[in-house]
Amino acid sequence: MEPLLSIKNLHVSFQTYAGKVKAVRGADISVKKGETLAIVGESGSGKSVTAKAIMGLLPVQNASIDDGQIEFSGKDLLTLKKREMQKVRGSEIAMIFQDPMTALNPTMKVGKQVIESAIKHRKLGKKESIELALDLFRLVGLPNPEARINQYPHEFSGGMRQRVVIAMALACNPKLLIADEPTTALDVTIQAQILDLLKRIQKKTGTSIIFITHDLGVVANVADSVAVMYAGKIVEKGTAEEIFHHPSHPYNWGLLKSMPTLNTKGELYSIPGSPPDMMDPPKGDAFAPRNEFALAIDYDEEPPMFQISDTHTAASWLLHPQAPKIEFNQHINEIITGQTTDQKNAANRQILVKVRNLKKHFPLKSKQILKAVDGIDLEIKKGETLGLVGESGCGKSTAGRTLLGLYEPTEGEIIYDNVRLTQKNKKNFTQKIQMIFQDPYASLDPRKKVEDIIAEGLDIHQLMESKQVRRKRVEELLKIVGLQADHASRYPHEFSGGQRQRIGIARALAVEPELIIADEPISALDVSIQAQVVNLLMQLQKERDLTFLFIAHDLSMVKYISDRIGVMYLGGIVELAEADELNNNPLHPYTQSLLSAIPMPDPAIEKKRERIILQGDLPSPISPPTGCRFRTRCPLATELCIEMPEWREVEEEHWVACHYA
Repeated sequence: MEPLLSIKNLHVSFQTYAGKVKAVRGADISVKKGETLAIVGESGSGKSVTAKAIMGLLPVQNASIDDGQIEFSGKDLLTLKKREMQKVRGSEIAMIFQDPMTALNPTMKVGKQVIESAIKHRKLGKKESIELALDLFRLVGLPNPEARINQYPHEFSGGMRQRVVIAMALACNPKLLIADEPTTALDVTIQAQILDLLKRIQKKTGTSIIFITHDLGVVANVADSVAVMYAGKIVEKGTAEEIFHHPSHPYNWGLLKSMPTLNTKGELYSIPGSPPDMMDPPKGDAFAPRNEFALAIDYDEEPPMFQISDTHTAASWLLHPQAPKIEFNQHINEIITGQTTDQKNAANRQILVKVRNLKKHFPLKSKQILKAVDGIDLEIKKGETLGLVGESGCGKSTAGRTLLGLYEPTEGEIIYDNVRLTQKNKKNFTQKIQMIFQDPYASLDPRKKVEDIIAEGLDIHQLMESKQVRRKRVEELLKIVGLQADHASRYPHEFSGGQRQRIGIARALAVEPELIIADEPISALDVSIQAQVVNLLMQLQKERDLTFLFIAHDLSMVKYISDRIGVMYLGGIVELAEADELNNNPLHPYTQSLLSAIPMPDPAIEKKRERIILQGDLPSPISPPTGCRFRTRCPLATELCIEMPEWREVEEEHWVACHYA
């Protein structure tokens, strides 16, 4: 069968003030009719640049396609004139962008935005176009489409905005749909809805899909075939089963082993080093400096694509007939065998933090009250990691910031080491409680050098008697988090995302805290960098007996790092248990849906799993449902749920708030 899309030897570069960035260096990709191809790789590997080259959306000011062909339905897109490409874009090839808010015009009603391209390309009248928009809204699962069609983007939640963007992309019945990280910013429950929606749409319309992501669980769920991209090149291609069950490139090995599942124990495997500088890509195999199995030839000569099967190829000299044979799975098992997570005896540990009926409400201009945290009870034991999970808007981060003292509680009390925290005495605790923030770039002052960023807490608490001692302490902290002493003289923009997060960790450690609140510390990082940061946090906890409150929406990573997990929904905690107990015996329907929605990096398991897909979005914390807050989305809800369920201990250390648990 002739492919619908065929990319051959594509080279794309960008001219910057610092030099020429070679973003894509000879990519070869093909997509058949009705197929879903996933392109995976770390940030900067060239995935999105390849997608934008297909769409003709590269910035004309500094981007250039230096070589290659992009053939689509028998025509080379690179030879088309601007007007000819405009006819293809939207009507035959459509794109779903990563951030739905920036992809939508905030000043236009969503209905008009959805039918814009259909009116232009399909020449529809006003009545027909409105009917089309309503049909598309129904197709993507938007409730009450007749009312929604006249609303603006800010009136939708993140998941609903992404559905609008999908409806826009489908307006002209495209032959090819490019989805660029469409679920990265979404909660796992909303992600499950979107993935299910895309599969149903593809089954109904026969559209081909290119799915760009770095989440291997998502790839296992949606992909028929997979292309692994590194440093602007495709390093491995094959069916989903071949890529996951018979990985053949060392980079793919690292990606697969960096991602924890709900059953992962021991230290996570992490790919050493960082991706290369694309202004000056290394000679030979670009992955060689990070490849522990690299051969001498890897540093001198680029490997060709070796044919493993009719559908499976990889560019690695290890596949040469004369190369030494390495059994990857055996090697990884040797690394992680015996490395089991320390089982801490939580029952005998001292309670460090007690939270009683904690509430944090925000008054709004409309005289309404946003109930971000609405009555939670919590205990954090010394030396443990307590995970806090839930969808966006459930109050996780607000709870963490209130514990830190950044917000004053509306009601309730926080007791730290048997002393109640108040506005008057909270300064006494700032040295004992520190925070690692979600965005490692926004949380670092871009005008300060790393030395001054890390030493800020030391200066505030006057802990260093001289500049020399201060500098030495900063260098020690940089070494602890895996950075070099000379990094102290650099600015935040000179570091990668993973390195910036390490600087944030060093800053938190500077004042020797007892409790660290980690607010989504890995959500902005690639899977291989996530593994490095999580391993670092666990190592530091072991060495310093630190206590962590680990806030995240990735339940598989929370399960891996945590001793106990609290599940939060709409301002309240609905279930709390030891990590293994919560995974093996979830009692609350919301916890069950979260666990079922986690994508597993194995297509054999992923494509057969039954999911509890929640309908609708998180209700507004301004007017939460009466009684059980989850009842509006719960498959088990009855009239009894109008009454607030009791927070009770059903088994030792296993608490739940549900009438039916």
